Amino acid sequence: MAKILVAEDEKDIRDLLSFTLQFAGHTVITVNNGEEAWQAAPSVMPDLILMDVRMPRMTGYEACQRIKADPQTAHIPVVFLSAKGQEAEIQQGLQAGASEYLLKPFAPDELTRRVAELLERFAQKK
Repeated sequence: MAKILVAEDEKDIRDLLSFTLQFAGHTVITVNNGEEAWQAAPSVMPDLILMDVRMPRMTGYEACQRIKADPQTAHIPVVFLSAKGQEAEIQQGLQAGASEYLLKPFAPDELTRRVAELLERFAQKK
């Protein structure tokens, strides 16, 4: 299965994401904020990054821009997870370089299905 980097500042949500994705057979690496995601991405080299938008130290938008600006990590798909579903927020995420924008709350089976679809879609682009 895939290696997924999860950046989420809320421990309960981070734990739920990790458990759900591990249960689906993925390897999951978790970090607490955007800065840690940006720093971890080159060494982890995940197949997919799931990232919250609003986090301390560095927003998901800024972390995504930095990940996409680095030639070593630019190919890694970034998917934002956010409770903010306004069109402007979604557009800002896509403009920052995100491949997808998923809304919270989500059901664990829905998350697993969407992650599988995204991994398949990005595997075809390689």
